Amino acid sequence: MLHESTDINRLLQEPATNPDFPHAPLEWTPDEAKRIAGEEGLKLTNDHWEVIRALQNYYAQHADDTIINMRDLHDALDECFHDKGGLKFLYTIFPGGPIAQSSRLAGLKAPYIAVDPHFGSVA
Repeated sequence: MLHESTDINRLLQEPATNPDFPHAPLEWTPDEAKRIAGEEGLKLTNDHWEVIRALQNYYAQHADDTIINMRDLHDALDECFHDKGGLKFLYTIFPGGPIAQSSRLAGLKAPYIAVDPHFGSVA
């Protein structure tokens, strides 16, 4: 049996992207984000979805990078949400870390040192 991503009939039947999340990974769905959020005790609001979109957009723009630089991502999110309070705001809506937790919800792999197994989320 063919792998789902290589089945041309399946690819033709489904739209390539979700119009609300144009930069989302192909296998990601908002329902999956809701499920993960529920497991982590979060109820997703418009602010959460805005961060998820911003994060997916950032990863799409840096798709050619071999490694996502956590400091650059941290600074980009701080700048993007500066009008709402920047990182302080992001830590209030993502108590598990604005990069680590939002990456899980966005279907993306967090940068290398965003999670330390000894201390939990550090970013």
